[in-house]
Amino acid sequence: MRGGSQKVVGVIISRLDSPSENRVVGSLLQTLYRSGYDAVIMESQFDRQKTNEHLDVLARRKVDGVIVFGFSDFDVEKLAPWQHSAVVVAMDTDKVSSINYDNQGIIEQAIAHLIEEEREHIAYIGVDPSDKTTGKLRLEVYLQWCERQGYNPNYQTGHLHHESAYTLVDKVLERETDSIVCASDTLALGVIKRLQELNREDVIVTGVGGNELLSFLFPKVFSIDPGYVQVGERAANLLISQLNGDTEVVHLTQKPIRD
Repeated sequence: MRGGSQKVVGVIISRLDSPSENRVVGSLLQTLYRSGYDAVIMESQFDRQKTNEHLDVLARRKVDGVIVFGFSDFDVEKLAPWQHSAVVVAMDTDKVSSINYDNQGIIEQAIAHLIEEEREHIAYIGVDPSDKTTGKLRLEVYLQWCERQGYNPNYQTGHLHHESAYTLVDKVLERETDSIVCASDTLALGVIKRLQELNREDVIVTGVGGNELLSFLFPKVFSIDPGYVQVGERAANLLISQLNGDTEVVHLTQKPIRD
């Protein structure tokens, strides 16, 4: 904490090393600071018990409100006492206010780009469906597109790590495969590395994240920005509005950013 402020918000993120979450946190903190709030940042590591323990600590410290990055096993019931002083990021809830990404729009935009590039044999590499957002929802969009096109789905799911995606490439790569949709930029990095080793520069890769380094290193990669900066600003402003008594519990969806 910067010190001197009597207004404090707890922020529980999933991973300190997550580029996407760090982009959200960066804009979130700037918005909080401009409104005179300080922040206590804690890491859940996708651990339900650890998150609950963090919430207990924040309650004992009597922080004004909390912003929590949700995940599949997140105990939303634990936020009941924070009904008008909490915002969940990256998942929908019915207990407190939430702001989620447009997972359907994200993958639809990726597929639309590939169709514009006259790609027909589109494969997909994602995250295990036990992850309800990055995993399940994004995969379902791809499968629905395949069904509408009468196309046999060609996909694999694994962990949200570039090494996992690297090992999955050979399982979806066929001679006619001309493109691969990845559920995140992290996965796209692993896919690109394997494609380079196989000399398959003919395969177009799309990612999700709007990672500037990825675009710089691999200009041909089409990466969709889900709106991380905007989500950080909106989450902070929504919480501040609730703490001021100006807003009731609401549920928002952030549309992907188009260039």
